[in-house]
Amino acid sequence: MFDSLSDRLGGVFDKLRGRGALKEQDVRDAMREVRIALLEADVALPVVRRFIDQVTEKAIGQSVLRSVTPGQQVVKIVNDAIIEMLGGDTTPELDLNAAPPVVIMMVGLQGSGKTTSTAKIAKLLKEKQGKKAMMASLDVNRPAAQEQLKVLGEQVGVATLPIIPGQQPTEIATRAMQAAKLQAIDVLLLDTAGRLHVDQQLMDEMKAVAEISSPRETLLVVDSLTGQDAVNVAQSFAGQVDLTGVVLTRMDGDARGGAALSMRAVTGKPIKFAGTGEKMEALEVFHPSRVANRILGMGDVVSLVEKAAEAVKVEDAEALAKRMEQGKFDMNDLRMQLKQMQNMGGLGMLAGMMPGMKKAKAAMQASGMDDRVLLRMDAIIGSMTPKERSNPALLNAKRKIRVANGSGTQVQDVNKLLKMHMEMSKAMKQIKKMGGLKGLAAMFGKGGLDAAMPGLGGQGLGPGAGGMPGLGGGGPDLSKFLKK
Repeated sequence: MFDSLSDRLGGVFDKLRGRGALKEQDVRDAMREVRIALLEADVALPVVRRFIDQVTEKAIGQSVLRSVTPGQQVVKIVNDAIIEMLGGDTTPELDLNAAPPVVIMMVGLQGSGKTTSTAKIAKLLKEKQGKKAMMASLDVNRPAAQEQLKVLGEQVGVATLPIIPGQQPTEIATRAMQAAKLQAIDVLLLDTAGRLHVDQQLMDEMKAVAEISSPRETLLVVDSLTGQDAVNVAQSFAGQVDLTGVVLTRMDGDARGGAALSMRAVTGKPIKFAGTGEKMEALEVFHPSRVANRILGMGDVVSLVEKAAEAVKVEDAEALAKRMEQGKFDMNDLRMQLKQMQNMGGLGMLAGMMPGMKKAKAAMQASGMDDRVLLRMDAIIGSMTPKERSNPALLNAKRKIRVANGSGTQVQDVNKLLKMHMEMSKAMKQIKKMGGLKGLAAMFGKGGLDAAMPGLGGQGLGPGAGGMPGLGGGGPDLSKFLKK
């Protein structure tokens, strides 16, 4: 979502970093370009003015201009200002400190992703916080809206209020409160009706529901693809309803990012969640500092580690570590690693979160390399017999033709995968020679992986190769595989 803005800002700051000393005019020229970049990203004009004034005032200070690394100092000032614009260093959390059932009321316009976001939040509360949740749809206008929430509830394993045709929103809210108390529900999520535009009937309906349920949290769901209109919608709701936070959906889209950057500054309400896809798992807690780091191309290692922790099962990691100790690595191990990469969001997501990988990500896109590469590699491994996966040396010319035909690929693609596996297998054997993982850890203190395993840096197994989970940052060099 922030790729275009990130590229523009990266170009501006590269010029600043390339200079040994900065004059005041250099800073003002750079800030002019930053201003244009923010406006092109659809950030609200008052927000841009306030941001530029704040950054310029700090950046032309004597402590910056006389600094040893003035360019880096300016980047830090901009980074801090973006964090402040997005809501500060603190991560906004749901306020659930009340006698159960704690009510969360979801509001927003029709088509903003309100019902899906309701189910995603319920899933997050159930799995991450161990809360017993229930969902109730108050949308009696949109056809099948209540049935949609029921289906989503079954998908995420969260109870939904039984549907009684003909009931009005206030009656459904009253029944939901009674059912939540009887069933000892911790959190009750109310999915209210939406409209195509903000009108008084919608506001009156939400106020009536709020009086009955006394929500602890009132979350506004807005579609980030609508740009500044999303900010206008948020302002309209904030003037009528006591909002406590915002949920931005479709953050994985190709919007210019202005809605996210303007929302907090214009409405004063924190962005609490960001929807990053259609799947029920595609919901992230909004961390202002991490988003700012992504915008400035600094990566987001913390989120990457969190994704890895969720995607990698402990028993799988332990099994792989044991095989690494023995110097073993077969096609089953490689397939497990590929699946972990897919679960973590694919190549593009990983590259975007790793510091300094912006150019690598752009190169991947330019070469037409995407997550289909992982699927193709998985298809090739899937076309092998169990014996061939355990012992790839069995794959002679005839078997390779069969595997290629079975996976819909070419024999040279099978050869590339086998070469990648061979390189990784060599690395496992070298780890064993050095005394296993303990020996490798000892070598890290004497120059890192390149010193410990000479010659592997250029094979996609050294630091910065964009590695695979479970291999300590090393992994197959995917840029050489299946570029079609």
